[in-house]
Parts: sequence; structure tokens; C-alpha cells
Amino acid sequence: MVFSSFMFLFVFLPVVMLAYWLVPDKYKNYVLLVGSLFFYSWGGPRYVLLIVGEALVSWLCALAIERGQTQRDRRIALVVECAVLLGLLAFFKYTGFFLGNLHALTGWPAEVVAPVLPIGISFYTFQLISYVADVYMGKVHAQRAYWKLLLYCSLFHQCIAGPIVRYKTVASEIDERHPRAVDVYEGVRRFCVGLGKKVLLANACASVADTLVPAGTGSLAAQPLFGWWLGMAFYTLQIYLDFSAYSDMAIGLGRMVGFHYLENFDHPYQATSVQDFWRRWHISLSSFFRDYVYIPLGGSRCSRPVYIRNMAIVWLLTGFWHGASWNYLLWGAYYLVLLLIERFFLADRLPRPVSRVLALIAVVLGWVLFRFENFGEMGMAFMGMFGLGATGVTSLAVHTAFLQNVFLLIVSVIACTGLGSSLRHRLAVGARKDERMLTAYRLVEMLVPVLLLVISTIALAGASYNPFISFQF
Repeated sequence: MVFSSFMFLFVFLPVVMLAYWLVPDKYKNYVLLVGSLFFYSWGGPRYVLLIVGEALVSWLCALAIERGQTQRDRRIALVVECAVLLGLLAFFKYTGFFLGNLHALTGWPAEVVAPVLPIGISFYTFQLISYVADVYMGKVHAQRAYWKLLLYCSLFHQCIAGPIVRYKTVASEIDERHPRAVDVYEGVRRFCVGLGKKVLLANACASVADTLVPAGTGSLAAQPLFGWWLGMAFYTLQIYLDFSAYSDMAIGLGRMVGFHYLENFDHPYQATSVQDFWRRWHISLSSFFRDYVYIPLGGSRCSRPVYIRNMAIVWLLTGFWHGASWNYLLWGAYYLVLLLIERFFLADRLPRPVSRVLALIAVVLGWVLFRFENFGEMGMAFMGMFGLGATGVTSLAVHTAFLQNVFLLIVSVIACTGLGSSLRHRLAVGARKDERMLTAYRLVEMLVPVLLLVISTIALAGASYNPFISFQF
């Protein structure tokens, strides 16, 4: 079950929210827990045992850390936590990768059978590790009630696509929440914005990208230069709109019931450097590796060789976390090289407009590494984008695709900026001073969530219909 499905929008969510608001306060967490476990079981009931078991291990390890008599006892509990949870993550996510490479080198095993990847295992594994690590570092107290820790890691708002919510962010809200009407409204609005991003923009951009830069070397070889850049532009838009849409929906769902999750994206395509891009992109993941890997290794307060080692570990792990394939490792190494170049050679020497353009180009080229798992296709993509293997500059098909989707392109670019938030803020400021502006503000605030929900529902009902791709010049 995904957020952008009829089952979630018109069956699961209404039932859970209705039950949540009808029961007394002392039972609200139980409603969320039962609903979350049911939501998670939709993708495979047997994997509920996995998240229940990992939460139990984390609960016991955190209690052992807090009750440990010596530093050695506390460290052993932390090691057990990491070994068990990372071991399970490695088994489910990377078994196929390692066996596939072993087969390619030795011919054994004769048949590579990879276990089915449980939904959301990367996210709830990191959440539970961050919880136990924070208990170890004295940042939070161990949760005494097991079921509350299970609720924390299984909340359906964020267990399948993030953000990676730290326990300390919601610890007090697990025990006591008092959402007001404005929280419910802001949550509904944020969810509808995310739903519109996903259904109306991300899915449409994905369709154009798949048309222009599809898998298969035969079709790729015929793509002209402009086709490559246009296709990767749509993929660049798609991947941000997709990821940020799920974060928007998760933040909105949490807000509806009184949880305040931290922002996970901050308009990353407006970054002024590659380093700035990673301050804005998937913030919960970046901060996880910073706090639990990079800083414990020594961070930047060390010699240059040690700093490079620390960065290499972080970025290879970052790449590998995204997927069990060599292209993701290459993607992590790519950003490692760019960040080292920025730190040791550029170091703010470029004018800001130039730095901004170069950062955006670097990000687009990085998405080539992310998109193509096949190295032959990846090489063909780079050759095509640099005009080395392309069949001309453009073609009638590419020109037609551009004209058919130019409105989608414009709207998607705007959606990647802070223009919408800025306009809303200005309208709110004006509403405090002018009665007509107040009326306009209230009308916009009332209509935006409704229109986004209705249009998104229509688009889901008829996948061929989308108002942002039906407009043509």
C-alpha cells in the first residue's frame, strides 16, 4: 500500500483517522500502532515479525545500555544492536548483490536467489540504530514501554519512505500530544501538496524520462544530444519531486495527529555548491551519516589523509545504502570526489552564479550514475550528453516531446523552488493588513488542498489524464 493509492486515500486513512479521533486519548497510540502494523503487513504479513523483532532487540539493548555497570557492558550492548540490525539489513538487501558478483567471478552458486526485500527496512533499521546510539551517548533515556518503541519505528507515516525520524524528535510527543485544529489543517494541506507532487508531477516526469532515456542500448543509441539532456532534466525533476512528495505526505500525516517531523528537503536544486546540495537533499539521511559515522570517525578535526578516509567511508556507505548495485557505489564515489575538489581546490573561489550552475550540472550528471545500473547504458548516456555518441543535436520526436511537455517542465521547475512558499508567506503577511487580502488568503487556503486532492484523484482514476501534460503548444 502506498500513499498515492485509492486503498490508502479512501479506505485505510479515513478508517484510521476516524478511529483515532473517536477513541479516548489514552487509546490513541494503540489505534496508531494497530493501524501501522496493518499498513506494514499489506506488503507481506510475515515481515511484520521482522520489524517487531528488530524493535525488541533495540528495546533490550537500550535498556542494557542504560543499566550497564561499566563502559564495556554498554559498548557490548551497542555492538549487539548494530550487529543484529545491520546484519539483517545486509542479508535482505545485499545478499543478491554479493552472490551475483560471486557467481560472476567463480560460477558459484549456480543459481542466485535473493531474499525479498522487506518494505522500509532501510528506514526503520536506521531509526532504531539512531535510538540506541542516542541512549548510548546519553542524548535520550531508554523507552521503558516496548510497544511505544515499536510504535515509533513502525508509524505508517514514515516507515516505508522516510524521513528517518530520530527518537529524540518525537519522544515527548509519543507520550503526550495535543494537536489543534490548525495542526490538522496544516497536516491535511501538506499531505495534499505531497500527493499532488507525486501524482501530477513526479509520475508525469517519470513517463517523459522513460520515453526519452529508456533502458536498452538499442533505443538509447538513437537519442540525439537535446533528447539526452531533456530526458535527464525530467528524470532530475522526477527524482526530487518523488522523494520530497513522500516526505511531504509523511510530515503532513504526522502533523494531523500531533507529531512534528523535521523537514527532509530544502529546495536542493537551488544549492550554490555540491556541499550545499547535500545540506538540502535527504537531510535526515545526511545527518544520520554525519552524526553516527562521520563525527565518531573524527569528522574534519584531523589530518588531511584521515579526513579523506572519513569522507570515503561516509560516501561509499551513502551510495550503498541507496541500492545494492555497483552504480550506487560509483554514485557515492562521484560525490566524494566532487566534495574533496570543492574543499581543497575551489573553496569558494568561484562567483556564486557560476558555482550554482556548476553544482546543478554536477547533480544532473550524478543522476546518470543513479539511473543506469548497466555500465554500457551509463557510458552511452555520458557519451550522448557530451555529444560524442549522439545522432545529431535534436530530432522531430524530441522536438515534439518538448512541445507536448513544456508546461509540465515549467510547473515542475517551479515546484522545485521556494516560490510557492514565498507567495503563501507574502499573502499571509498582506492578510494581516488588508481585509481583501485576508479574504483572498482564506479562499486560497481553503481551495488549494481540495483542488489538489480532487485533481490527483482524477489523475489516479485515469492514468492517461494529467492536466500538466494535456496542455500543448
